Amino acid sequence: MFPTRRSVTASLLLVAFLTACSTTPQQEPAKPAEPTRMPPPVGPVYVPPQPTPPPAQPTQPPAPTPLMTPVAFSDLPGWQQDDLRQAWPAFLQSCRGLAGKADWKAVCAAARGIDAADAAAVRTFFETWFVPNLMRAADGADAGLITGYYEAMLYGSRRRGGANQTPLYRVPDDMLTIDLGSVYPQLKGMRLRGRLAGKTVVPYSTRAEIARAPIAGKELLWVNDPVEAFFLEVQGSGRVQLDTGETVRVAYADQNGHPYKAIGRWLVDQGYLTSAEATAQGIRAWIVANPGRRQELFNVNPSYIFFREEKLPDPSLGPKGALGVPLTPGRSVAIDPSFVPLGAPLFLATTEAASDVPMQRLMMAQDTGGAIRGAVRADFFYGFGPDAVDRAGKMKQRGQVWVLMPKPASR
Repeated sequence: MFPTRRSVTASLLLVAFLTACSTTPQQEPAKPAEPTRMPPPVGPVYVPPQPTPPPAQPTQPPAPTPLMTPVAFSDLPGWQQDDLRQAWPAFLQSCRGLAGKADWKAVCAAARGIDAADAAAVRTFFETWFVPNLMRAADGADAGLITGYYEAMLYGSRRRGGANQTPLYRVPDDMLTIDLGSVYPQLKGMRLRGRLAGKTVVPYSTRAEIARAPIAGKELLWVNDPVEAFFLEVQGSGRVQLDTGETVRVAYADQNGHPYKAIGRWLVDQGYLTSAEATAQGIRAWIVANPGRRQELFNVNPSYIFFREEKLPDPSLGPKGALGVPLTPGRSVAIDPSFVPLGAPLFLATTEAASDVPMQRLMMAQDTGGAIRGAVRADFFYGFGPDAVDRAGKMKQRGQVWVLMPKPASR
């Protein structure tokens, strides 16, 4: 039988009374308890949402580095020491290609009255009519790569036979060249090369494809050395001594539309050569040591050059560059026309091939090249002959470039 709720309450009151009447010993006050230390959280920790900061105020982007910075002639290292008379014939050649342009008419007209043998008069002419501009790359660097090229010498015949088994091709009949600027004005100066496949324009054959499927009937000449034929394409022009005793010039006519890729860079990237070894001489030595991989190496560069034949009435004159005038050994350079006006005088400060000896001289920007890209980039034309071949092959130096632009008053 369960007790009633009242009897339970009475019992509790009795116990409480007895407890209150008992005597208990005094105790030291209890020390405050140590705070409980929680273990570090495991896993993601909840973070209460924070107030959204006010939007950042827009800032002005840094001003781009100017491509050309006007300087004084006294800022050009070696300007006073250069014999500008040696550059004068090359400058007159540039005027042949520039005289019809508004910015150059007055300059080139004034040049006709200068005594080419008078060093002071030549120097005064340049300092009167031009302003030197230091060239910089997009990242602000004012030093870039300076390389060299030459006019090659090959041996061959008009017909295939004997050692003459490597063709130099004319421009193929099925290659189309489309001027993109005629359709899109913003693409002025850009051209697309290809061929028709049905009603579709597709890229033209690469070097590897041409090697597998030769362009029958378009052989210009046959030469005896495939390696020298490849380097002829890199140089852009050369001479061929035929088995008849005649020597003809072969000049750049067109290109298959594929970008140039340096086989020396590929050899370095593959670990076959060091950067210092990747000269024309080093590349030739690698091919001699690896004859079975020669075409594999060549195919790294999909670009292919087509040629035209020219007579050689005056062997002392260089080949014509992109400006359409003969190049002058030691005073002509190839540049990127996207940055440097074709035909303009250009002062170059670099060092001799494979050397620390300074080379500071006035040059003329009279040529272009598939490998010449950038504002601070130049390819030094060494001319014709074994010495030119040797020095151009070793030329891979750092240098600065100043472009001489006509003063505003002369335009």
